Amino acid sequence: MNPTVRRAVESDLPALLPLFAGYLRFYGKPVDEAKVAAFLGERLRREESVVFLAWRGEQAIGFVQLYPAFASLSQARSWILNDLFVAPEARGGGVARALMLAARRLGEDTGATELFLQTAHDNRAAQRLYESLGWTLDEQFRVYTLDPRR
Repeated sequence: MNPTVRRAVESDLPALLPLFAGYLRFYGKPVDEAKVAAFLGERLRREESVVFLAWRGEQAIGFVQLYPAFASLSQARSWILNDLFVAPEARGGGVARALMLAARRLGEDTGATELFLQTAHDNRAAQRLYESLGWTLDEQFRVYTLDPRR
């Protein structure tokens, strides 16, 4: 049974919270439920991100979250695909693919010039999915990060 994917609204927050907590745990991050609810609620309320939820019946089984950005070199909109998570019991059933296709449609519908994501070097399953959907590995630019609090 293929999942149903739709854009999340603020009233979907209770369904999104356990998935986001699972996402944080997957990356070894602590889960503060109040902080997670405030963070996601604010993103949805302010429309600062777009979240798509995948459903099987009444059960939310995965999500993808994208943040709007702009590409200076092409002088156009772009999207940062920041988060993708599928509940462990729903993996292998096309949920991640359906979520990634929803992200692509968002890019198409908004006239974006690119979608951008990062994944761990050892996350081979995700890399296979991305490449099967036409995503290409950027071998020209190196990514750096800085924690301004340190």
